[in-house]
Amino acid sequence: MTEKITDPWDLRKVLREIADDPENYHETDVAIDPDAEISGVYRYIGAGGTVERPTKEGPAMMFNNLQGFSDSRVLIGLMASRRRVGKILHHDWQTLGRFLKDAVENPVHPITVPKEEAPVQEVVHLATDPDFDLRKLVPAPTNTEYDAGPYITCGLVKGSMPDKSMTDVTIHRICIEGKDTMGMYIMPGGRHIGHFQKEFEKLGKPMPITINIGLDPAVTIGATFEPPTTPLGYDELDVAGALRQEPVQLVDGLAVDEQALARAEYVIEAEIMPNETIVEDINTHTGHAMPEFPGYNGDANPAVNLVKVKAVTCRRDRPIMQSVIGPSEEHVSMAGIPTEASILELVDKAIPGKVVNVYNPPAGGGKLMTIMQIHKENEADEGIQRQAAILAFSAFKELKTVWLVDEDVDIFDMNDVVWTMNTRFQGDMDIMVLPGMRNHPLDPSERPEYDPKSIRFRGMSSKTVIDGTVPFDMKDQFERAHFKEVPDWKKYLD
Repeated sequence: MTEKITDPWDLRKVLREIADDPENYHETDVAIDPDAEISGVYRYIGAGGTVERPTKEGPAMMFNNLQGFSDSRVLIGLMASRRRVGKILHHDWQTLGRFLKDAVENPVHPITVPKEEAPVQEVVHLATDPDFDLRKLVPAPTNTEYDAGPYITCGLVKGSMPDKSMTDVTIHRICIEGKDTMGMYIMPGGRHIGHFQKEFEKLGKPMPITINIGLDPAVTIGATFEPPTTPLGYDELDVAGALRQEPVQLVDGLAVDEQALARAEYVIEAEIMPNETIVEDINTHTGHAMPEFPGYNGDANPAVNLVKVKAVTCRRDRPIMQSVIGPSEEHVSMAGIPTEASILELVDKAIPGKVVNVYNPPAGGGKLMTIMQIHKENEADEGIQRQAAILAFSAFKELKTVWLVDEDVDIFDMNDVVWTMNTRFQGDMDIMVLPGMRNHPLDPSERPEYDPKSIRFRGMSSKTVIDGTVPFDMKDQFERAHFKEVPDWKKYLD
């Protein structure tokens, strides 16, 4: 029998830790409309990333007074700062990629708890109830006035193979379409949930899922790994367990044959219907879905998977709806840090000791761009930097641009990184272009009409390496100006 954990990790425990830190957390009781206004406000306060300017890095925000949802709250921006993520995970923010890499390699498996120990099942609404209406139960915001509808932007979808031999968690964009229907976008060939769902379709059966909302960021960030780092059959909840050195708690669903995260704030129990789709913007006809991580409005999909809701469960005490702005710094943390870990996992095996650190910056939404800090020890290492770039593309197929820099460059400072292109780079010899490769279909430049010679189908791209490293035999000609070390410099600020 598993010993009960007295103060287990969940979103509320995280918020208690940062509640008294105004740089990282702020609550407001001012009334706000979930329809476009929350994102509209937070854009100015802390969204960051590639959100429309003006924006900046700022505190996470809890909105306590929601129009139409008096008993609920909305949290936004919890992960919209890499430094805040480091604080939350109790780890140095600059080496989070290695921290996650180690977690993947040392998994801690989830455990199942009884319903009595699952706060998320304190309140139960069944779709068979006469007054059931998902739109009134779940305060899902819209990011803009042009969205296809209210979106669940930070809902962890949990599903399994029909025979329960494998299970997985992933995050998808999910639009609330009706009182018990949703549209869910599963990127073709992209995630394990999609593989499981195809197996259910072969059997002509709906796929039971739970959509878990309001989670410890260790769960949310750990769940965004992709192959080859977490191959088919790897349960990413093991990563969160390793990050916290505490197993994630699961509970059996009440209306579907799937488990839920016991310490979530909300759970939607549902089924993905076999061979049934819905027009994503069926209610608004705007042509837009929602703002996506590259910084543009995503196109409404004419045929997203139809999801039928069976139940909504939540906490009794003012449950927290967690929301994410697609192009914000929050997406960079969720997608970028696991990608850094995936790259480090591969390069450390292939060329150990040659890649010091990796950073996926907001300029690429955490997915499209990586900066690699290279260690050249002798002349035999010249060229190893470009080998590292090729490995990075292998580790994560949606990567589009790799920037290579030396150890004296701060990879977290884009001024320092771009400086290498102006002083350690020549365009005719330090650019590698790899045309006709697969990438991410949400990049609007990846369409045949943009580059017909290299892009045959949407989602293909030319991948680029910018080599801003100094040739090993010329290192002495590229030494930065050295300044005097003054260890007690802070006294001059007192």
